[in-house]
Amino acid sequence: MGGFERVADEEQLRGFRFSVHRVRFRAPDGTEFDRDILRHTGAVGVVPLHDDGTVTLVRQFRAALDGDLLELPAGVRDVAGEPDEVTAQRELGEEVGLQAGRLEHLVTFHNSPGFSDESVAVFLATELTEVEARPQGIEEESMVIERIPLAAALAMVEDGRITDAKSIIGLTLTARRAGGDGGQPG
Repeated sequence: MGGFERVADEEQLRGFRFSVHRVRFRAPDGTEFDRDILRHTGAVGVVPLHDDGTVTLVRQFRAALDGDLLELPAGVRDVAGEPDEVTAQRELGEEVGLQAGRLEHLVTFHNSPGFSDESVAVFLATELTEVEARPQGIEEESMVIERIPLAAALAMVEDGRITDAKSIIGLTLTARRAGGDGGQPG
């Protein structure tokens, strides 16, 4: 596969956290075509897994959905040059007042590659200690922190109560590491 060539890229809109570009490509047969692409710095998500097999999740308002979602603590890569691990540790502290003694990269995935270059790196956080939470922004100031058994979170994925992609992926991979039973990873 290959042979596609980008021949033009024009920014159409600059938003608060993303930009939209009209990009022209040339196909292997010489045909030119345009695509609208959302460019985004990306994000991190963290599965805070406690020694007792519970996970800490957040229920927060998501404007695009005009409602609340139960999801992993997460945040955008908004500090230039900051490694994903540092962003993950920072977001964990800001949102839920936890610090990980151990942070393990689980996966990096693309949310919607049909129109966006956004990727999300998901980490498993263990050996957790409490720190002072520092919510950033009105949504975080109003969110609710929930600590539930990993097995219950998986059941919420299966019955559709958790619909956020990074949360589904992170919780599922954490459960696989734990042997599928929702216990502690080995």
